[in-house]
Amino acid sequence: MASDTTADTGSDKPARPKGLALLRVALSTRKAGCMLGFGFSSGLPFALLIGTLNAWLGEVGIKLATIGVLSWIGLSYSFKFLWAPVVDRVKLPVLEAFGRRRSWILLCQAVLAAGLAGLALTDPTQTIGLFAIIAFIAAFASATQDIALDAWRIENGDEQTSVELLTALYQFGYRTASIVGGALALMLAARISWPQVFGAMAVVMGLMVLVTLRAPDTERTITGRLHEDLAKAGELAPSTRAGLLFVVLASWTWAVVSIASFMITMLAPVAPGGKAPSVAEFTKAQGPWIVVATVFVPLVVATLANMLKARGIGTLAQEDHAAHGLRITANHIYAALVTPLAELAGRLKAGVLVVLGFILTYAFCYNIWSSFAFPFYLDYLHYTKDQVAFASKIFGIIMTMTGISLGGYLFLRIGRFPTVLLGAMLPPLGNLLYADLAYGGGHIDGFAHAIGLDVLGAWLGADARMIRLLLAICYENIATGIAGTAFVAYVSSVVSRQYTAIQYALLSSLTFLVGTLGRGVAGEAFDQYGYGVVFQWTALAGVVSVSFVLMEWARVTRSERAAKAQSGNS
Repeated sequence: MASDTTADTGSDKPARPKGLALLRVALSTRKAGCMLGFGFSSGLPFALLIGTLNAWLGEVGIKLATIGVLSWIGLSYSFKFLWAPVVDRVKLPVLEAFGRRRSWILLCQAVLAAGLAGLALTDPTQTIGLFAIIAFIAAFASATQDIALDAWRIENGDEQTSVELLTALYQFGYRTASIVGGALALMLAARISWPQVFGAMAVVMGLMVLVTLRAPDTERTITGRLHEDLAKAGELAPSTRAGLLFVVLASWTWAVVSIASFMITMLAPVAPGGKAPSVAEFTKAQGPWIVVATVFVPLVVATLANMLKARGIGTLAQEDHAAHGLRITANHIYAALVTPLAELAGRLKAGVLVVLGFILTYAFCYNIWSSFAFPFYLDYLHYTKDQVAFASKIFGIIMTMTGISLGGYLFLRIGRFPTVLLGAMLPPLGNLLYADLAYGGGHIDGFAHAIGLDVLGAWLGADARMIRLLLAICYENIATGIAGTAFVAYVSSVVSRQYTAIQYALLSSLTFLVGTLGRGVAGEAFDQYGYGVVFQWTALAGVVSVSFVLMEWARVTRSERAAKAQSGNS
């Protein structure tokens, strides 16, 4: 035990550096420098494909309904855990020589550079279908790169460069890329053509290969704890798990094929005299079933798995440690899709439905319209690219960080659920603010005049229109920063310590599902009814999220009271 106190008792062992000293030590290492580059490599394609690309499409006159459907490529990021086992297990021919993680990162960076170059060489007004295919391939490669980068970050943490520090460096690189892929790209687009912008970004993405070639790597392992857990006596037998997994994979396959088929139909040229398919009709007819297939079917299967295990049906009579490629891959997929929900269902009982409802609806108000922000600012409100670049991607990022900091403070000051409730209530009000902006900004102007911002803005050289935009973005980004902080903290409190990583990956990805599916409907609605009306509708949808927060608050309160009563009785 004496060794635990040597640092404080004059031991010859040097004390571990802290603060700026630790950062200087970390930045002097190859590993930390690579982490900065990897954060940039992750953030750049996301900023370009999920945000800036829509500014290009809006400028050349692509319908908002089409932009909404194209935003479904974002589902690649939401459901990347589905093919994470492939990235973890499969050895790439030739590239495997570069290492377990680097091989996949190199492949993805090469595909991303080629994809961005392909977008630069494709005219979306003439071949929107081909353009969409290239964008999807790039988004898939970006999501796959994130899988490998997350694993690299976790595996390469050590005493000198801890996982926490690597994560902070990753976020710094990611945010820098958001500015380059957002603000800088918009500023460039005001001076050169969009194909030239994406061509330049393809070159930047290609340079990230140099970072990967310099990065260290880890040795490939064969088994992990999850395989050991599933091999214990009393656990479900491999054949039983295979049957349950087949049902889940069949449901997911149907959902993915349905979405992909509609995207192909939607983006294909319409025959003379024909009618383009309606996104609203598809989402109304298939959207609820897609949510059922990807969320509730796995939940039912997880509940069934718990029942079979509790009754000893289809379980192992003795330990089974057999390990081969197919078994290990199946275990990974089972652990990604079934095990997290099985643990939640067993621990929360019927309350798991409230938790899933909360997660599915919490970010709906701001997720559903995020893909249309640039077309709204640039094409509908007619702000310049430079104005939007500064307001959205520089000032906006500062306001988001302010919101994140404020969310952390509120969490400590007023508690978990009051902060979570604020996070559910504030973004819908932001949608009403954007509705006012769409209608001319009369209420925003009145507020700016009441607190003297119009005078301050004039002194700084900003006109009333710019102040209007900055106020709307200020409120929205602070509100979503608070909401995001509250959501992360809430999900972190719900997950089991035993399955922290896989449960968090699954639950956090679900928050984008409903919003992403709803973007197609939102795009068509923006075309038909205008921005103002749709912003008001989506604000009303926030009532659903607030309702789930209140139900979850009540459920947790009852659970805590019951636990205290039981503890008192014992």
